[in-house]
Amino acid sequence: MKPTFSRRRFVKTGVLSSVAWGAGITRTAEAGNRPASVPAAEADPFRIAVFDMDATPPIGSQLTYGPMINSWDLSLRARGIVLAGAGKPIVLCAIDWIGIANESLAVFKGALAAAADTTPERVTVHTLHQHDAPICDFEAERVMQQLGVSPHCFESYFARTFLDKLARRVKESLGHMQPVTHIGVGKAPVYQVASNRRIVKNGRVGEMRATACKNAALRAEPEGLIDPDVTLLSFWNKQAPIAVLTFYATHPQSYYLTGIANPDFPGMARSFRQMAVPDALHVHFNGAGGNIGAGKYNDGAHENRLILAQRLADGMERAWNARRLFPVSGADLTWNVVPVHLPVSESFVKEVESRFKSPTGPYFYANNVSQVIWAKKQMAGATTDIACLGVGQARVLFMFGELFVEYQLAAKALRPDLAVSMAAYGEYGPLYIGTGEAYGQGGYEIGASPVTAEAESVLMAAMTQLLKG
Repeated sequence: MKPTFSRRRFVKTGVLSSVAWGAGITRTAEAGNRPASVPAAEADPFRIAVFDMDATPPIGSQLTYGPMINSWDLSLRARGIVLAGAGKPIVLCAIDWIGIANESLAVFKGALAAAADTTPERVTVHTLHQHDAPICDFEAERVMQQLGVSPHCFESYFARTFLDKLARRVKESLGHMQPVTHIGVGKAPVYQVASNRRIVKNGRVGEMRATACKNAALRAEPEGLIDPDVTLLSFWNKQAPIAVLTFYATHPQSYYLTGIANPDFPGMARSFRQMAVPDALHVHFNGAGGNIGAGKYNDGAHENRLILAQRLADGMERAWNARRLFPVSGADLTWNVVPVHLPVSESFVKEVESRFKSPTGPYFYANNVSQVIWAKKQMAGATTDIACLGVGQARVLFMFGELFVEYQLAAKALRPDLAVSMAAYGEYGPLYIGTGEAYGQGGYEIGASPVTAEAESVLMAAMTQLLKG
């Protein structure tokens, strides 16, 4: 029996059927290969460092969908933490860019690993997917140069100089490590922000309810399947908060294509919370929001950016106020990695690649070259890592692609006894990754996805292994 998500069954029961999720795992975290948890007797003191820097390119640079003509009041940020206490350090980084793909992600992880004196497998780099922001793929730049066309948004000078500065900032942060004595976990619903972009009727998806939706009839449709909660993981030195990590699943656009680099409403919400709790660095991650956006509550009017930001910040504040504190030590810190191989459609790759020499403009390159590069690597047997951070009662899955929200809901259902969060938008190469059921329903996301329906069983197996293994 092929495992599949049934939206009706999931909503009714809150859990997936008890299917043995076994396919697709190539290897697990093994001693001497992938670092696993460290026994309590060997654990070092639990410590944390924080880092934060501007990630905004200069005016005249190429953003994902065109040239940058100005910057906004709030800059794009690269923020993160370094955790020590379970073997080599663990680096978690979130950047206000649309995506980092293929070789670029490996270079970023390698540079931050060297800066923190750890290994790339213990580094995760995610983007928040704002659209008036850079995209990064060094391989895509080379492919376009070979095609004899301008690299457009993949021109890499700024990204490479930015990474050098970011690595130095991470290294400098290690000189300011603080003890971690407690973690705080909390969650709260966010009201009137997220809605499902895919409206299914008679088994098929029709017009997409985009993140900014001017179609009143589509906005009137039900909210659909979402994860309503923003989750929170905070790190404390006794009574002093040091860092606050939040996770929420939605596309982060209110409006875009302005030529003005900005972190959109999630960046604004993060800034509001940074001002409210100024002594702790606030780091936000985008969850599994590939099929989620603000379209039901956003017609694209520019004043909605502030409204959406306030609603998200309100949920973050309630999650903060609902926090529960737990004492922790280095023995409570774990990091495990599972590399997965996703099946891809060879016909999709051939069809998209055939259009490389007659594209419809820079938009085409931003959405397709990275996909083809990533998919060809999968066809050759490559794997992509997913990881799980364990800290006491908390688990955070670090996933990749524009993952559908069903995966996030399934992860939480696997361990209802723990505080489970998810960050998607790690490796950006595949773009959308739907559920098995979604590939039979069609729709924009599925038409833009190089992976196949079989990806669901692979990812569910890896998530189950990381959360229950």
